Amino acid sequence: MTKLPNLANYWENAVEMSMMMVEAHSVINMRVMGMAGLWSVGPGENNRMVSEKLEAMVKATTDAGNVTLRGGSPDEIAAAAIAPMRNATRSNSKRLTKRGMKKG
Repeated sequence: MTKLPNLANYWENAVEMSMMMVEAHSVINMRVMGMAGLWSVGPGENNRMVSEKLEAMVKATTDAGNVTLRGGSPDEIAAAAIAPMRNATRSNSKRLTKRGMKKG
């Protein structure tokens, strides 16, 4: 039997995607400023920004696939795909924001 989508979950997915886009934009800005020497970033930040995308995409694909195989509804599948990417953008945004502008 096919599960019917929960319309409230579509709204929640849209909010999560919006937050992810805002966080991703801020992370990109902080990293670019770090490359320019204006933002305090760790020495492995350039490598991290490449490797974490692969990890998040693999997890998103796997999680969405698992929900699909369990018979999840489209909104549940989307939520499973969004969650790992949102977790990455949220943690990066918090981590880089704490580092702040480079001093001196």
